[in-house]
Amino acid sequence: MVENLEDMEFAIPDGLLDEIQQNIENIIRDFDVPEENKNEVIKQINYIYTRTKYLSITDELTGLSNRRCFDSTFEKEFLRAQRYNNKLTLVMFDIDFFKKVNDTYGHQCGDYILKQVSNAALQTFRKTDTVFRFGGEEFVVILTETDIEQSIIPLERFRKTVETLDLNYQNQKLNITVSIGACQLTPEIHTAEEFLHQTDNALYEAKNSGRNKTVLSNYQ
Repeated sequence: MVENLEDMEFAIPDGLLDEIQQNIENIIRDFDVPEENKNEVIKQINYIYTRTKYLSITDELTGLSNRRCFDSTFEKEFLRAQRYNNKLTLVMFDIDFFKKVNDTYGHQCGDYILKQVSNAALQTFRKTDTVFRFGGEEFVVILTETDIEQSIIPLERFRKTVETLDLNYQNQKLNITVSIGACQLTPEIHTAEEFLHQTDNALYEAKNSGRNKTVLSNYQ
């Protein structure tokens, strides 16, 4: 039995929550009860609606946008960039040897690391860039109006920021690094899936050529 909203798994189609919320509000306004009672009920419903919508697109642990939000946002940004010939760079990064951290120090330590790295990403990238928790220790960043050359500075700044984080878990000092792959949208990339695949290939190369590095895709 679900005890609270945070325990629920959401797979709600885009726009459905808005429609449900509006329909309920309209029904309540037709009730034959004092206006102040209606307003209080509507206020509570709006709170539940806002919280539910937030949970449906947010990773609870890190506070980042989640995979579901990424799927929706990425498709829109990809199509917009294609249509208007906008610059767009996709980034994937993950935490090096994260399984070893979990195995050595426990999953609570792993959660601590995920939060710290997520916060570093939010502090490093622009407000116009969106950071997503893609799954496990893997993250994605959508860099709008950015080509591959322009991405080098923020990506290396982020990598070095993580490398120098002052991490301490239960009096144990920890050193964490990330591997980063990035790919720019080009006319040769025809689908969002292909774009994501090429970015993942760049990340794979970063991980398999030493880790703690940034690899930029040269896909043509």
